Amino acid sequence: MAERRPVRILREDVARRIAAGEVIDRPAAILRELLDNAVDSGAKSINVEIADGGISLVKVSDDGSGMTRDDLENCANPHATSKIIDAEDLTRLSTLGFRGEALASIAAVSTLEISSGNMKMSMSNSKPRKIETAALFQDGKGTCVSSKDLFSDFPARRVFLKRPASETMMCKDIFVEKTLARPDIAFKLTVDGNIRLNLPANVSTKQRFASALEIKESSSLLYEFSTQGKEADGKNDWKFTLVIADPSIRRNDRRSIFVYVNGRRVQEYSLLQAIEYGCQGFFPNGTHPVASLFATVSPSLVDFNIHPAKKEVKFRDISALHHGVSSSISNFLKALTSASMKKDSNEDSEEEIEIEGEIGIGIGSRVQNTHDDAQEGILPAKQEFDYDLKERERTSPKSSPRNFSFGSGSSKEAGASAQKSNIRSKFFSFDTSAEKQLSKTVFFSDEELDEKRSVADSAKKSDFRYIGCTMNTFILVEKKNTLYMIDQHAAHERIIFDKMMGGKDETNYPQPLLIPYTIETDDESESNYVESLLGKLGEIGFEGKKTGKTMFEFSTIPSRWKGTQKDLKDALLEEKTEPERIMYKIYATASCRKAVMQGMQIDDKTAEDIARQAIELPDPHCPHGRPIWFKLSKEQMFSNVRRTEN
Repeated sequence: MAERRPVRILREDVARRIAAGEVIDRPAAILRELLDNAVDSGAKSINVEIADGGISLVKVSDDGSGMTRDDLENCANPHATSKIIDAEDLTRLSTLGFRGEALASIAAVSTLEISSGNMKMSMSNSKPRKIETAALFQDGKGTCVSSKDLFSDFPARRVFLKRPASETMMCKDIFVEKTLARPDIAFKLTVDGNIRLNLPANVSTKQRFASALEIKESSSLLYEFSTQGKEADGKNDWKFTLVIADPSIRRNDRRSIFVYVNGRRVQEYSLLQAIEYGCQGFFPNGTHPVASLFATVSPSLVDFNIHPAKKEVKFRDISALHHGVSSSISNFLKALTSASMKKDSNEDSEEEIEIEGEIGIGIGSRVQNTHDDAQEGILPAKQEFDYDLKERERTSPKSSPRNFSFGSGSSKEAGASAQKSNIRSKFFSFDTSAEKQLSKTVFFSDEELDEKRSVADSAKKSDFRYIGCTMNTFILVEKKNTLYMIDQHAAHERIIFDKMMGGKDETNYPQPLLIPYTIETDDESESNYVESLLGKLGEIGFEGKKTGKTMFEFSTIPSRWKGTQKDLKDALLEEKTEPERIMYKIYATASCRKAVMQGMQIDDKTAEDIARQAIELPDPHCPHGRPIWFKLSKEQMFSNVRRTEN
């Protein structure tokens, strides 16, 4: 049986060490707290110095409001703060720091020194506070706070620190994290005497994002836009600025996605999810965007006092902001893709494509959404040329060059395909000596020649030439001196998907349920959110009604819906998925199953029909975000073989 021990009040030094362990676990935590205080001071320039990974030294100096002698006397006491006075202040926080734990915790595990004006204070867990007169710091402007010899008195804690190089990287991550939200402040990071980052003040959010993260890709592929709206109760404004990279810039993890609320980076899954939802269909599965969300909401709607390091936040109602983020990103990327396609179609001209028009609800910046409706039907195939293979073989000279096919059939079929390709190529601007020889050995009547010239002229005007298929995966076409290699599955999938989303899927209809879906919400705000979606849900086949204060009943579902009652509840309440996004997922799955697959051999007419429509698609990505095609220009191909155009 364990020995009974009486209840005692901990000594102050022991209590401080325990409290410090919740806030300060490594040098990066010290830097986080000191940077928060520097930003709160109103500084316009902040310098950070670290040595030995921050274990030997973490120093932050600023040109902010500075500190008085009384401030130096009190600042390192537990719960000493200038940010709040009473509990009510927690509901209207506008500062990064507020608890008054940081300096006391730092002093408990290291040597703390603070200089401001002509005063200097120093203290540690083993040494009492000492305030003395010192040389005037920065002409009396700002404060310098340093932490030295972290855990020097706690060897058991020090062994849990990583190598200095690893601790340096964590300190740098904290530095970058703090700089992203404040492009109006200049920041400088010095590591072991060497300047690692020097970020000027008063730059755009996009510029700060690119320079702080040291993004290697061109800054022209970064975009910035802002929007604002109202919370679900219609009383409180919210707004956000978002920096996002072009879909061609993507990562294999979420480490390049940043979420800020009221200037503080937080681990808020729902907003991270909103960014990912907005990017669905533009990034291939398994990849993630490079983006940063800077949201500003009423302080009364959020609670930061739920995590020792203030990394988490609790929202009163996040649904409106969630929807605003996801829909705005989706609309922006659609507009961006449409503008890019328009620019590609006009690449011979020097006219600059501008993005204009609203991108979402209450959007401040404007882009143009030129996403056309899906094409209504299969375009007519190019007229095939009739010819007699035996006559071709009989009349062709034996010295005619070997012809190659992109198909994967038998050698006999390949030869036939090559012969057919040669006949076709005569009427599509090929002018080689072999083709001239071929034209001498194939005979047509005047009427046939006139008809074929007409077809050739029409093809030349459209500047589109179907070449063939290769690897039972890619369709090759030529347009405007550019070779397109089209993924047959992705292209066909997108064509089918656009028709479905355009309301042309007659096979999807409301299907009555024998046992209706019943969904119960947790509170009134969730209930109001679901109720606001009933109209849109009904339009897409989820017909439902409110049967109680927090109860809903759905009597029909779309026939293509393959989910369960739980899936629908999760989509509406956990994922905050809008009705349009629900249908997006349904149709993305359906179109994937209906499209021709990789490895499937398709005839020339079908391949050409797919290729013609793929080239004209307003969004050259499959519903899951994979590119439909890639292309090589004539200039690129000449460069690859070291040829110059005469």
